Amino acid sequence: MLSSSEARREALATEREATLGALIVAEEHVGDERRRAASQLAGQVQEHLRDLALPGASLVVEVGEGFGDEVTFLLSANRGEPPLPLTKVASGGELARVMLALRLVLSSAPPTMIFDEVDAGIGGEAALAVGSALAALGRAHQVLVVTHLAQVAAFADHHLVVEKDEEQGRTISRCARVEGEARVIELSRMLSGHPDSEAARKHASELLEQAVLARG
Repeated sequence: MLSSSEARREALATEREATLGALIVAEEHVGDERRRAASQLAGQVQEHLRDLALPGASLVVEVGEGFGDEVTFLLSANRGEPPLPLTKVASGGELARVMLALRLVLSSAPPTMIFDEVDAGIGGEAALAVGSALAALGRAHQVLVVTHLAQVAAFADHHLVVEKDEEQGRTISRCARVEGEARVIELSRMLSGHPDSEAARKHASELLEQAVLARG
């Protein structure tokens, strides 16, 4: 009885050592694959950043030793600057654009994503690129965007306006959907501050037409 127990103990010890060895090999393989993929991911995200008004940005994805459970994203938003941890150096708008670029590259994502002022610090053609990228993402996921730019808002499937009013000494927030002519007027207000401007309305209508064409 004792001899069979000793034999069983030795067999289990041998099996344990073999399993630990296999685990180490598997961890090294996973780590190698993660480090190999990190470079590809950084390159693809960097390409999208150039279209999202960060033409001089560079992104580095560092994967730790072993099986690579520690991953750090490093960003240099401007040429000539060293990449530093994204969480420490990126502004709110830069961080949102990096997240947008990541989501455009990665195949999986949560069903609902929220981007708060992803267009901070940009305008014109770059804003159109951001709007187009958000619309592309919206074809596969529910995307909620907080924006002050008409160029981005024009790409939305549903345009909601949040307004604050004072009633009986209290501030009340309201949210309403705008469609048709009301949406053109709101985009005109976002563009020029003058919703009655014929030039602004014409520009707003052109933006909506461009968005429709871009969505195909």
